[in-house]
Amino acid sequence: MNATKAGGNIRNWTPDRLPDISGKRYLITGGNSGIGLDAAKMLAEAGADIIIACRNPQKAEQAASDIARSGPGSVDVVTLDLSSLASVRSAAEEIHERWDSLDGLVNNAGIMQTPQTTTEDGFELQLGTNHLGHFLLAGLLFDLVERAEGRIVVVSSIAHLLGRINFDDLMFRKRYNASRAYGQSKLANLMFALELDRRLKAAGSPVSCIACHPGYAATQLQSTGPSGLLNAFYKVLNPLVAQPSHKGAIPTVLAAAGVEAVPGAYYGPRSLGGARGPVGDAAIARHARDEAVAARLWEESERLVGFEWDFDAA
Repeated sequence: MNATKAGGNIRNWTPDRLPDISGKRYLITGGNSGIGLDAAKMLAEAGADIIIACRNPQKAEQAASDIARSGPGSVDVVTLDLSSLASVRSAAEEIHERWDSLDGLVNNAGIMQTPQTTTEDGFELQLGTNHLGHFLLAGLLFDLVERAEGRIVVVSSIAHLLGRINFDDLMFRKRYNASRAYGQSKLANLMFALELDRRLKAAGSPVSCIACHPGYAATQLQSTGPSGLLNAFYKVLNPLVAQPSHKGAIPTVLAAAGVEAVPGAYYGPRSLGGARGPVGDAAIARHARDEAVAARLWEESERLVGFEWDFDAA
């Protein structure tokens, strides 16, 4: 697999290197469990104010109470279903009403290897949730991030290494494969982040976009998405290979608030093919750097969600 690394030569970053980020505000999608919850706790411990956005208000409130014990900052919740464009727009409207800026927007929530399903907007569920929902949310909240000269973080996966953007059948309607659909969605995440970085720099925006991945971390993804043999496979593999969720969250924290993080970089674990280990520069597949494919994906994403990014309006 041809891959390159870019990230400022970081090899073993740990959360104790965070500065005091008291007064800074971070919104984390899927911040009620797994990687998102652990990242929220680490940022809160460093003094940050946290907003967690997720589908289930009750789970969000329970997580908020947990996060609040980690630090002195405020913790708030917003209801957000990334598989629904209407929900994304409603959440963005609420966020604009409640806050005037965001120091970090962490696009973390995701699903993995689900049975064939479409969203209410007609999208393949994994692409619709993992990529298109976040693409729209980030565009709608871009002005709040730019006001704080903040960061947009996009959480991808080592699965992007095997992913391909299938423009001929983007929604996998002809021949569905749960793993291929997941790989496509996570490649879309990374290509979106790299393309956004290029566009931010071209526009002279003070916003940074940084990508990351958690490696192979034990979270609810392996139990709530895959079915049949895949589900049984993860039950065996998780205890043998997976690292704890809090370790998988470290790259996200680096990308969101680490002073060492570089715009346009990609961070993750560095051992066992990126599955676990010390956090630093992560491998980016050569096909993820294809600027022509990224530009086409951007245009197609704008068409599908009915929103055009405007870097001059923020």
